[in-house]
Amino acid sequence: MAGKQSNRTGAQVHVGRSLLVMALILAALAVWAYFPGQSHSPRLGLDLRGGTQVILIPRATQEGQAITDQQLQQTVSIIRQRVDGIGVAEAEVTVQGSGDNAAIVVAVPDVSQERLVELVGRTALLDFRPVWSVGAPGPTTPIDDTAATPSPSPSASGSPSEASPSASASASPSATANPSPSPGAPTQGAEIVQAPDNTPEFTAQVDALDCLKPENQAGGSPDDPVQWLGTCDQDGIAKYTLQPAFIRGTNVTGASAQLPQQGVGGWVVSLNFDSEGASALSKASQDLYSLPDCQPGGASPCNAFAIVLDGVVVSAPRFNEPILGGQAQIEGNFTAQEAQDLANVLSYGALPVNLDVAEVTTISPTLGNDQLRAGLIAGALGLVLVVLFLLVYYRALGFVAALSLGVAGLMLYLLIIALGNAIGFTLTLAGVAGIIVAIGITADSFIIYFERIRDEIREGRTLRQATDAGWIRARRTILAADFVSLLGAIVLYILSVGSVRGFAFALGLTTIVDVVVAFLFTRPVVVLFGRSSWMQKGSWLTGLDPRRLGGKAAAAAKEPVPARSGGSSSDNDGGEA
Repeated sequence: MAGKQSNRTGAQVHVGRSLLVMALILAALAVWAYFPGQSHSPRLGLDLRGGTQVILIPRATQEGQAITDQQLQQTVSIIRQRVDGIGVAEAEVTVQGSGDNAAIVVAVPDVSQERLVELVGRTALLDFRPVWSVGAPGPTTPIDDTAATPSPSPSASGSPSEASPSASASASPSATANPSPSPGAPTQGAEIVQAPDNTPEFTAQVDALDCLKPENQAGGSPDDPVQWLGTCDQDGIAKYTLQPAFIRGTNVTGASAQLPQQGVGGWVVSLNFDSEGASALSKASQDLYSLPDCQPGGASPCNAFAIVLDGVVVSAPRFNEPILGGQAQIEGNFTAQEAQDLANVLSYGALPVNLDVAEVTTISPTLGNDQLRAGLIAGALGLVLVVLFLLVYYRALGFVAALSLGVAGLMLYLLIIALGNAIGFTLTLAGVAGIIVAIGITADSFIIYFERIRDEIREGRTLRQATDAGWIRARRTILAADFVSLLGAIVLYILSVGSVRGFAFALGLTTIVDVVVAFLFTRPVVVLFGRSSWMQKGSWLTGLDPRRLGGKAAAAAKEPVPARSGGSSSDNDGGEA
């Protein structure tokens, strides 16, 4: 008797420990989900909360060149990396059609039209060119001597004392980010002038260039790095004549957004070069740093190099002395978002094709709300039907199942919020469908356990013994079924894209929650129910009436159940086991 009492005490401690662990898990998830300074609601996908969709028409970089499927796939990969780089989840990037008749559709939640068009439409062709001369922004002619000469562009000649000679070439922080093209219209590239040599005809075309036009400040026109270039800066305050590039964008090995080391000015984009780029930067700095400073109407050539992105000068710093570190910075008084966008574009490379914006549409959140409401109604209806079945068929044990479903739902809700803040998990309509499907899997776990308990009672065991023996037999089946479901979700997640991955992730997440709840909540609560005197009496409300279940328990149920188990009962149970 003493040994048996000790075993019971150990079981009680185990049950209490399981429920305590479950409570601690829920508390930790609640703190994680509702930690101050982050979102306290689930992140909804494009189909549920609305967003922006852009249709892009690919165009070959060279006239008459055909667009290949490989170029399309590379473009899709780069665009997806750019969108993911700004922390957008559940973005959809797809190709419709093939070859010259293809279109790329980008759908992103919670991103403005202007930012999305600027991000996905940029060709991101980066060149570093020696500056030959700097001129006034407006068009000039030989007879126009009254044109106003602007003050020197700070972005063309940064202060030499502000640059670290081994780390960067400093530009003035007065430049601003490129203005975004008008959404809904095809992207209009900047007007640039190119020629193999610095001829009088080329000079005349540069003089006629009007940098006061906004489209000539926005970029979007890839330039030929081996030719001379006449173009504008992104502020429209200066016009540049540039020599052929000495560093190509392909020599950039990395780009990152950072705050300036001096803590003055806006964000900067730091660039790292490969060995070829570092060597070219070192040689160019040795050739240029002793030349006169670049001034509008000043000497040609002069001491500055232009950082040209998509045909427009982003920055034009001067060299203080030779740069040997293989690093440079693009300074433009950027905000954190602008610097990060530019770093992402440069990090993930140039698009192999030019992209024209054919259409920009906004998906109304009203439609998404209707879909979400329909999905929630369907889920709630399915949950109510499952709970009603469990209550009718299992009665008291059905109540335990309903509590377990409630705990699983709470745990899943907290996980969705927490994972949305941590890794950007976004709940889509497909994800809602995955959760609804997983309700049936969770209910299966309860049914397996409850049926095992009934089988043990039919074999003549008491309720207390049946809950223990039934769990030993049921847990293997529960783990096997959940493992198969989880494996299917993992395979589906790896092999699929888009909303199907959201379905797979939600299904797998709900399956893991099912295992945790079954082991740490359902099992101990059923044990506690089994120890109550009311459950042991076997009323029909318990769903475990031995006389209704039949088998060996039917004969034993004719005699009253003693208040305390005797030794003979224990011996008998031990013999059956």
